[in-house]
Amino acid sequence: MCRFCRDLRKKIQFYRKTLIETGINKGLQDPETLKNSQILDELIFRYQSKCK
Repeated sequence: MCRFCRDLRKKIQFYRKTLIETGINKGLQDPETLKNSQILDELIFRYQSKCK
């Protein structure tokens, strides 16, 4: 696996954990939770586009 894909996987894992934590602590409609969700979506999209 290339370095770019490894870095993306690490970022995805980080934002997935962050999203879960903010969702639990602040609620699913909190702006921070929604922002983390959008970032995670973008990272997953990039990973699927570039690393498969």
